[in-house]
Formats: sequence, C-alpha cells, structure tokens
Amino acid sequence: MDWKAFNPRFCVVVIELPGVIHVTRNRFYKVQTTRSWDYLGLSSTSLSNLLNKSKMGNGVIIGLLDTGIWPELEVFNDENLGPIPSRWRGVCESGEHFDGAKACNRKLIGARYFISGLEAEYGQPYNTSENDDYMSPRDSSGHGTHTSSIAGGSFVANASYDGLGLGTVRGGAPGAHLAMYKVCWRLYGGVCADADVLKAFDEAINDGVDVLSVSLAADIPLYSEVDHRGSIPIGSFHAVAKGITVVCAAGNAGPRAETVQNTAPWILTVAASTVDRSFPTPITLGNNQTIIVSNKTLTGQRKWLDRIRTNSYKYQFQGQAMFTGEDTVSATLVYPEVSDLMPPRNCESLSSNDDWMAGKIVLCFASDYNQSLLNDAILSVKAAGGLGVIVSRSPSNYYPYAMNFPCLQVTYETGTQILYYIRSTSNPQVRLSPSRTHIGKPVSTNVAYFSSRGPSSNVPAILKPDIAAPGVQILAAIPPFDETTTGAFAFLSGTSMATPHVSGIVALLKSLYPDWSPAAIKSAIITTGLTSHQSGGPIFAEGEPPKLADPFDFGGGIVNPNSAADPGLVYDMNTENYVHYLCAMGYNNSDIFQLTEHPVVCPSKQPSILDVNLPSITIPNLKKPTILTRTVTNVGPVNSKYKASVEFASGINVAVRPETLIFSSRTKTISFSVMISSAHNVNAGYYFGSLTWTDGVHVVRSPISVRTEVGESFF
Repeated sequence: MDWKAFNPRFCVVVIELPGVIHVTRNRFYKVQTTRSWDYLGLSSTSLSNLLNKSKMGNGVIIGLLDTGIWPELEVFNDENLGPIPSRWRGVCESGEHFDGAKACNRKLIGARYFISGLEAEYGQPYNTSENDDYMSPRDSSGHGTHTSSIAGGSFVANASYDGLGLGTVRGGAPGAHLAMYKVCWRLYGGVCADADVLKAFDEAINDGVDVLSVSLAADIPLYSEVDHRGSIPIGSFHAVAKGITVVCAAGNAGPRAETVQNTAPWILTVAASTVDRSFPTPITLGNNQTIIVSNKTLTGQRKWLDRIRTNSYKYQFQGQAMFTGEDTVSATLVYPEVSDLMPPRNCESLSSNDDWMAGKIVLCFASDYNQSLLNDAILSVKAAGGLGVIVSRSPSNYYPYAMNFPCLQVTYETGTQILYYIRSTSNPQVRLSPSRTHIGKPVSTNVAYFSSRGPSSNVPAILKPDIAAPGVQILAAIPPFDETTTGAFAFLSGTSMATPHVSGIVALLKSLYPDWSPAAIKSAIITTGLTSHQSGGPIFAEGEPPKLADPFDFGGGIVNPNSAADPGLVYDMNTENYVHYLCAMGYNNSDIFQLTEHPVVCPSKQPSILDVNLPSITIPNLKKPTILTRTVTNVGPVNSKYKASVEFASGINVAVRPETLIFSSRTKTISFSVMISSAHNVNAGYYFGSLTWTDGVHVVRSPISVRTEVGESFF
C-alpha cells in the first residue's frame, strides 16, 4: 500500500485494498550524558558492568520514532563500530538537505520520514520554510537528535553546555546502530500524526530493529488498546509480537494522579527522575565582607538584617542556574511591589513593558508550575532591559533556565529572606556569580515534578509507569546553529529524555541475551529497580508537597541496569498472554482481531485481568479476599531455591503459596498463588507493598498496590 498517497479523509475508497485491516480517523501525538550513565553504574572504565559485558550493545539496532536526526554530529560517528547486521533491510532516505548516500554510516544505518498522514489531516502541503523544518529525516527541533544520542550515541570527550556538565557524552549503548523514523513535525509547535506513527512502526518492524524508542505521548483522556485512534498501542503490539521491545514515555503531565500515558501492558513505560548533579550559583547581597547564611530563626534574621542594612557585611545564598561565563553581574535588586488592594505581581505577570526592570536584577515569586509561562516571563525581563532574575518557587522544582542570561532559582524560604533584605534597605544590591557543576552528596534522587503519575486511567489494574530513569537536565547532542559544527550539546528535561536511557539499557540486555523476549527484559528491569538512592536514603516524588515515591510514581523504582543483567527470575509473557489480557478487558473477538490481525476466540468465561503475568500486582477495587496467580522462569543458576517475603502496610494481608520455589534442570518454570485480603472497612486510597523472591543473591521484587472498596464507592 502506498502510504504516501494515503488520505484518511477518503477511507471509504481505500478500505477494500489488499492488506488493509482497518481505516480510522487521524490523531496526533506530541513530543515529550555526561553524568547519567556513570550515575546508573555503567561507567565505561569498569570491566564488570553490563556495558562491557554486552560489548556496549554491539550489533543491536535501536529504532527511534521522533523528530529526525542531525547525522553530521560527532556523536554519530561510526569509529570502531562493527558491520551493519545482515538482517537489516532499511534504507537511508534522501530529502531536503539530507543526502541519504552521505548521511548514513555504521552508526546511523537508516533514516526515513513520514508526513502523508499529517498533510492529509492538515488539508494542504506542509510548508517547511514557514515551520523552519526539512522535508527529510533531518532534525530541526533537536528532540530526535537529543534522544538518539542518549540511546546509542558514540563517545565524544570534553562535551559541555558552555562549560557546565563537562565530561564525555555517549549513549547507553554506544556500540549499537541507530535508525531514525521521523514522524513529528513543527506544525502548531510539534505534532505527530497517527497514520504516520503507525506506518513508521510497520517499517521499523520490517527493517529489522531490535528496540524501538518512542518519546511520544498523546493527551488525556486515553483511547483503549483496540481503538484505532491510538497508533502507539497498536504499532507496539505488532512490534512486541515480533520480539521487539518497545520503550515509551510516561508523559509530562505530573504530578497529578492518573496522567500516565502509553499504558498497554506490552509497552515498557518510563517515568523521569533526577540525577545526583546540581548547578549551584552564588547570590551575594550587600557589600564588603562575605558571610554564608542558611536557615535562620526570626531572631537571627533580625540580626543579619540589622548588619546588612549598615552595608558592613554581604550575605551569600546558593541558587540553581545555568549561568555560564566568567563574569559576575552586579546591580540594584528590585521586587515588583503593589498595593494590598491589587493582585500580587508574580513572575508570570512580568511584561516586557515593565521599564522599571531596566538595568536591574529582579526578584519574583512563581505562582504555579508552568515552565512555558515562566520562560516567557524570563524573556520579558530580558526584553525590558533587566540584567537578571531570581525566581523563587517550590523547592522541588529545580529546572534551571538554560540560556546566556542570569536566571537563578531559589526556594520560597530563600526568596523570602532576600525580600526581607530588599524591604530593609534603601539601596539593595546583589551580585550574581557564574554557576558551577556539583556531583554527588548531598544531592539526592527524586521523581521529577513533571513526570506523569499512575494509576492508569484506562486500565487501573495494570501498574504504570513501569520504571523511572534520568530525565532532568540531561546533556546530549542537538543540531548546531552553524551547520559546519560537528558538536553541539544542550540540557533538556522530560520523560522524552528518560525513555532513551531505558532504550539504551534494553539494547545492552538484548546484546547479552538475544533470545530474551520483550516481557522477560521488561520483567528484569522492573524487578531490580532501586527504591532508595545510592546513599541509602529514600527516593522522593516531587510535588506539592514532595512525598515518598510509590509505584504510581516510579513503577519498580529507578532503573538498575547491572542488576537487570542478572535478575534471577523473570515473569515472561508472549502474544497468547496479551490476548488473555485483551479478553480479560472484555474486548470482543472482532476488536481483538483488529489488533492481532489473526482470529481470536475469547473463552466463554471472562478471564481475570489480575492473572496477567506481570512483574507487579495492582488491585484497584479489593472487595473480598482475592487469589491471583503468577509464573516465574529461572534465568539464573540451574539449581536455585527462592523464598518469598512480603512487605505491606498494616491492614492488608498477603499470603503466598508455595512460599519456596525450587528450580532444577528439569524445573525451570514454576507458578505460585497470592491471596490478598483487607482488614479495612472503609473506602480509602491505595496501600503499597511488595512481594520479593530471593535466593540469597538475587532479589526479585514485585511492587504491589491495593485499594480497598467496601460497598458503593463515592469517589
């Protein structure tokens, strides 16, 4: 079928064409490491970690559905790479400013672009000049280049963003090959049409990719997996049925609950977490001698304010920023005071017409977490002639503004102390110094504020997201402003950045275990996730206020690649298991046929969705004691003995039978049952716990989420 000629507005005409299963209306999706790989334990200098055991992903092909790629960058060089796998059937498609014969090499082995679905819905040809884009696989926005370099970029030394985050940039699987499928275009700020996404899935499957990295997500509310207005669950089902692991972004609609996207059980859905890196930036108030100040009592505040008013001291705070260069910026510090009878002037209300900001450094308080509005406000300060801005906002929301303009973020507490100073002196002065890079303690790991949260809004009995990975201020390649430049890097944040981290890890696992199914790889990643950071402290989920992270924030935890390479046991599944899930969802046989493309007859008695062999357990409406089953496969030592242990909140009872699993050369797979009951007699929120199998070496942890439902629910 000629998809470039396909117009979904005329589906009646094409429905009878050979090979057409179903035609539906178009829908749109949106695009959603110098430190992160060492932080995850994949240092290139270690000989015993997964990176080197897998030969850096040698021979694995990672396909990406994204905004395209900038092939000339040094991060896509093919030095020391092996030959292109003989199974590869893809092409390097030429187009505007993209010569396929020159663009591809042994690193970037394929590149295609898909736009017919977008143009059909748009109703006219896509104007690349008006949208600053290329009618080719070339990337103009930087999103696809950034994600590609995170997943499988080659080594590039001395990479940084104007000196910040200095180190060696590389992908998770630097020995892997890449294939780009450009499905997203810069129309209306960036859209990816369903028809194009589904066609890209089909081409990638036929081309021979091993892993598909999809940093895309639709808007809430979600469509069901059998609804053809959702191409990602359909395309990913076809890929997983062919043994291709599909890794997708959880979405950036957090911290609200029930916002997680890409929720099909065959997809590996990734949340975003921080890494142990920060960019402290000194803020110095007053003159003369420097004293570092921190948390103060009210009495202490009076004392330091009295002294700073006399200008006999200067006081220094630490903000977070990406203020590069060597020069400091000194100026009068101002705050947009208004009458108590007027609405307060917050950061988002600042305008380029506010001429009082000219030549000054502005302190403002953010009223809400909306990065786009805040970015506009910062640009307004700059346009009005301001010399810098100090943004006071929730302490969990440190996502520094990356541009050559001093924009510092501080907590509400610090912002309030700075405001005390402004109000206490007739001539408040401030000096902003360049940022520096800090790695390690006391910076902890958190689930990012923006990362979408569970439970799943369409299938609450399936835990999503599955895992979390670094997705905050990730340094990776972007298209250069100067086309002759071979190296350009930037910090970007989002579950879009977390997704290729997991895709790169999947590529390493696929290289080490080529026969493992997508479900086995997914299980290995989920059951070995970290639920506490390296120093032993708990992982928090950023929000209002921050809280301890739970499975709806990060699934099995923070991805732990070296443990995933030796999980001990896996919860495996195949297409038949996914059909079991579809039948349990109550979809009829014809609906399921649209997805599987082969006849399916569900059993007369609807199976239980709780028995889907996932490496997690979620019961959204526990009304009575419930028994469910799971099956584990031994992928560790042949003769192994595992014992069960359960951790759960008071009032939830979990019993496992048998409590011991004994494996041998003849017994590689064992099923067990789990009975869960509740002592609670009111409807409440979710309680969280875990079921862990251990042989003394391996720890196979399954997160459990249970919500008691007694009688009618009034939520």
